[in-house]
Amino acid sequence: MVKDIRKRISNRIRELRAKRGLTQQELAEAAGLDYKTIQRLEGKAPRFHPNIDTLEKIARALGISVSQLLKG
Repeated sequence: MVKDIRKRISNRIRELRAKRGLTQQELAEAAGLDYKTIQRLEGKAPRFHPNIDTLEKIARALGISVSQLLKG
């Protein structure tokens, strides 16, 4: 179940980033995160467990709320 949730979050971030025409590097910079954080989050087998602060930064950089980020 946890793997499914991580995979959904991973896919949602990738989908929203691509819709906005952003690279992983650009999203990381906009969110104030390291590029590798985005890379690990979007990986085929997400190994990273983002905390709410990280999700909030990503959501803000994408111009959406955390709840919108998680709804996908």
